[in-house]
Amino acid sequence: MYIKPTDSELEILNFLWLSGPSTVKDVHKHLAERKGVGYTTALKLMQIMHDKGLLYRTERGRSHIYVALLGKEETQQNLTTRLIQTAYQDSPYQMVLQILENHTLSKEEREQIRTILDESDTNA
Repeated sequence: MYIKPTDSELEILNFLWLSGPSTVKDVHKHLAERKGVGYTTALKLMQIMHDKGLLYRTERGRSHIYVALLGKEETQQNLTTRLIQTAYQDSPYQMVLQILENHTLSKEEREQIRTILDESDTNA
């Protein structure tokens, strides 16, 4: 069963995916810089995430070290699939169209997308 992380949980997961195993102090520093979150709030969020099965916790001395149990790609895939199903009535085309109409892509990003589309045409 897939557990859908909240926005705050995704913020923590993104930090852990980038930084690797981290203490509450590390995560709190990141959250405080971005959102002004207090230490006890960060700690409580991480404890809840541990209880939900989103994080693994181990002890190192007096500190707890937290590790993301969800993979980044798997989480992104699950969230994207759910978004396509619910917001775009199972139409990936509509979602991509919305993104392309409302967000600016760099020349490199456009070239990467063209390459992926060209490769999918040759594999079809």
